[in-house]
Amino acid sequence: MAKEVAGLIKLQIKGGAANPSPPVGPALGSKGINIMDFCKQFNARTQDKAGKVLPVVITYYADKSFDFVVKTPPAAIQLMEAAKVKGGSAEPNRKKIASVTWEQVRTIAQDKMSDLNCFTIESAMKMIAGTARSMGISVTGDFPA
Repeated sequence: MAKEVAGLIKLQIKGGAANPSPPVGPALGSKGINIMDFCKQFNARTQDKAGKVLPVVITYYADKSFDFVVKTPPAAIQLMEAAKVKGGSAEPNRKKIASVTWEQVRTIAQDKMSDLNCFTIESAMKMIAGTARSMGISVTGDFPA
């Protein structure tokens, strides 16, 4: 018989750096989930991605057990790494802070493909380019046909 799902928790944690302090501890503790058990499992699973911010979706059950799925880093963070900037523009429509090439957008789109709700790499590239535009990062060159 399948376990009864009690709910979902979505967090963004740096890879290999989960600890019981906020935001992890209070989010899990209020639901009755074993915090240290989650931290150990998460850190073991994300050692290879240490330091990168990783979204995680934790499914917890009525018997206080849990499962979690680690997703790929957010597109905004990958774009900031590619453009070598610390943050987005305060006025993205007026002040452009950096630029990336369509090739860099393609590599980010290929990495994020499993988490995006699109079927072709071209549509994934357009989604990533839209994120870049909203951050004040311009995409240089012509869209590859």
